[in-house]
Amino acid sequence: MTKNENENKNKNGFELAANAALLVIDVQKGFDDASFWGPRNNPAAEANIAALMDAWQESGRPVVLVRHASRAGSVLAADQPGHAFKDFVADRTGQESLLVTKTVNSSFYGTPDLAAWLTAQGIGQLVVSGIQTNMCVETTARMAGNLGYDVLVPLDATHTFDLEGPDGLRLTADQLAAATAVNLQGGRFARVVNTAQLLAVSGAARLTV
Repeated sequence: MTKNENENKNKNGFELAANAALLVIDVQKGFDDASFWGPRNNPAAEANIAALMDAWQESGRPVVLVRHASRAGSVLAADQPGHAFKDFVADRTGQESLLVTKTVNSSFYGTPDLAAWLTAQGIGQLVVSGIQTNMCVETTARMAGNLGYDVLVPLDATHTFDLEGPDGLRLTADQLAAATAVNLQGGRFARVVNTAQLLAVSGAARLTV
């Protein structure tokens, strides 16, 4: 580790493993349908995810793309245009180390088996990004923490949508993202970080977010 890398580690409070895997979850065109999902938060999410993907490629770390295949009737169904990756991810396909397809919230219940692949590669640290913050990102991060992985979640490289729950209770996307941050770090499933911190310790050239 160079002097600058060590200083970055001390400043940010964590170290990024040489083989830390970046999970990019469900960054699909179907999530652009505001009439289906409603208001979203964090318009910078896509730029931050792209910056992380570029940094991971430059530093030679593995990238895992995860794609949701909903059942019929959803904008994310495999036979719908919304199933496709957003353009900035599609432009970077072919660089990933693994592509996982899932039908539920957790990336660990997909094909091929994510945990088996991580074990075979000797990977113990995961950086979890993507859509939606409080759904597939949080579920994957929680399960990864339960499985013993060291999990980092750059909250600004995720986004979600307003959501209504019981008795008409409605939370905004920002409120849901804040709850996810508290759940993950307060529950010791993961450390919540930001994109700039990860870029600073990635070992890649400085990138603009």
